[in-house]
Amino acid sequence: MQYASVIRGQFCSRPNRFLAVVRIGGQEEIVHVKNTGRCRELLIPECTVYLSRSDNPNRKTKYDLIAVEKQREGKPPLLINLDSQIPNAAAAEWLETGSLFSANAVFRREVTHGSSRFDFSIMDGNIQSFLEVKGVTLEQDGIALFPDAPTLRGVKHLQELTACQQAEIPAYLLLVIQMKEIHAFRPNDAMHPQFGEALRRAAAAGVTLLARDCIVTPDSITIDAPVPIQL
Repeated sequence: MQYASVIRGQFCSRPNRFLAVVRIGGQEEIVHVKNTGRCRELLIPECTVYLSRSDNPNRKTKYDLIAVEKQREGKPPLLINLDSQIPNAAAAEWLETGSLFSANAVFRREVTHGSSRFDFSIMDGNIQSFLEVKGVTLEQDGIALFPDAPTLRGVKHLQELTACQQAEIPAYLLLVIQMKEIHAFRPNDAMHPQFGEALRRAAAAGVTLLARDCIVTPDSITIDAPVPIQL
């Protein structure tokens, strides 16, 4: 996925979860934050962030905050994409490569099945599958963790995937880790133990769990290598 018109700035503050104050060329600008998570370990004063300029003249903010350089002691900064909307678009590109399903598979986005709504429906031959995508931006010592805040919605998605698998409908969870240099993924039990429990139940039921890291630049993100999942 490629962004247009990306510029660099310095993060100043975050008045609320939707907005940030960023210094661009000496001028402070109110920008939209494309991630409503806490991101407290990332968005710290004077850190370097990257902004995508909107082409919508009716918007109140001209820029979206899409990436941040995480400072690490004794190591170069780690570039992390923070855009919570981009994992689904990146997943769509990755699925079209044929890495998971056949080259003839047909993908549909935001599909309702029963009382559930899934990010992707996949028809591969005569087999229909469902896939949910979760973007991961929390990193601790090379371990990717999800969620970074309690997510009842995430638990519900896992329960829905589990129900599909139990009904013999193949179900997948794709964890898009929005950075490189990750050794493993773990559920963030300290933050939301119910999510970890639901994830382990899904795995036990046969839901396919996938974690992939991403090649991230200031103006692009591409799903890349598999990451081990530690439950």
